[in-house]
Amino acid sequence: MNIALWIAQVLLLGVFGMAGVMKTFMTAKAKETLPWAKGRSDAFVRFVGISELLGALGMFLPMLTGILPWLTVLAAVGMAIIQVLAIFTVHLPRKEYNVLPFNVVLLALAIFVAWGRWGLFA
Repeated sequence: MNIALWIAQVLLLGVFGMAGVMKTFMTAKAKETLPWAKGRSDAFVRFVGISELLGALGMFLPMLTGILPWLTVLAAVGMAIIQVLAIFTVHLPRKEYNVLPFNVVLLALAIFVAWGRWGLFA
């Protein structure tokens, strides 16, 4: 179980880390590439990117270092919330059904990590 949780954490770190870097530091490129970002302000796109970056780091570093490892659970819950918001406030209203499977997989991974790592502290 621990190995599966680490695999999920590394996958989430990679996906949210890359997306967060693009949205935070390459906002213009993100607005060109991502349809949902075109109608949003640069500040909002950066806010989402910073949230994803912090979540990615929180998904991995606390458990790796052993410093405040319960923060991994909070990061996983935060990532799950980001995915729920992306699904219900962006993709469904815009009828972008082709991206929903990816969002659902990320949501499932985040829930799995939150549930699995919560069991370590309960």
